[in-house]
Amino acid sequence: MSEVPVSTSPRWAGGDRAEPPRTGNELETLSAFLDWHRETLALKCADVPAAQLSARLVEPSGISLHGLVRHLAGVERWWFRIQFAQEDVPMLYYSDDDPDQDFDDLGGDFAAALETWRAECARSREIVAAAASLDDTGIRHSTGEPISLRWVMFNLLAEYARHNGHADMLRERIDGATGT
Repeated sequence: MSEVPVSTSPRWAGGDRAEPPRTGNELETLSAFLDWHRETLALKCADVPAAQLSARLVEPSGISLHGLVRHLAGVERWWFRIQFAQEDVPMLYYSDDDPDQDFDDLGGDFAAALETWRAECARSREIVAAAASLDDTGIRHSTGEPISLRWVMFNLLAEYARHNGHADMLRERIDGATGT
């Protein structure tokens, strides 16, 4: 019998990410995995020279670390605040005339974008904490159908997993750093 590897991917060096629990209820597990992915994004952006944060290094794609942070701040706001909690707040980095400004308009300061993203994550955590259950619902604006907090959290997990893969490719192009 062959030896089973401890891990199939190298761990990201540095940072202080809490490992998601191996046991726990659904809310604890979803919240921990979502926070793990949020912290992964922050780690992929840490210690990157300012000039490289907005660099579009995976052509022909227009993604950059700066754009990913802006995009995910908007995603947090859209799903947790606007769709689920029905808060009347403006969209971030989006307009009907310029729907891709999260990735295209990178003239702003990355530190400010990171702070906006962190604030949106904090507000999302507050919304989750205030919910009575993962079965609580908001209203999906495009269809008028109810969406559960469970669905929103799973959707965000998929969004972060996809974009953390993009962040990993960008970081590898910047300085060769890789890892999960």
